[in-house]
Amino acid sequence: MNLLENLLGNGQQQQQAQDFSNRFQQGQPDTGYSEQEAQQYYQQIAPHLPAQQYQTAAQQAFDKMSPQDRQTFAQYLQEQAQQQGQTIPGMAPGQYGQYQDSNALARVATQMHQQQPGMLSQILGGGQSGGMNPLAKVALGGIAAMAVKNLMGGKL
Repeated sequence: MNLLENLLGNGQQQQQAQDFSNRFQQGQPDTGYSEQEAQQYYQQIAPHLPAQQYQTAAQQAFDKMSPQDRQTFAQYLQEQAQQQGQTIPGMAPGQYGQYQDSNALARVATQMHQQQPGMLSQILGGGQSGGMNPLAKVALGGIAAMAVKNLMGGKL
């Protein structure tokens, strides 16, 4: 039994996760799915991924963002962490230009994942009065969506 079957079971839940993954991959990366779906699938799948699978999914998700969006997301992530009294492993405040590269951003997300699975979701939150930051939605939803795609053998 593979990881996806362990997390989602068979049948309808897997089909719903595949549908979510397909919607993420079509069109703009912040449309076609809700903030709640992004959080739900991230929390259900991402904490259970081995580091290499997590990093691959994160890089694929961050590839969907423009370089400027990746840099803006890194800054937003750092600000959110500071507000919560947390430190992002491997991220120096004020040096966000390097995160225009999806590999660099995926490495930071993976370090967070290895330090504490679910840390990214915890820092990014969601459900604030104004809703989730669109880049946070893309990051969480994208990591989950790409993990589903990869766990299904890329057959989406």
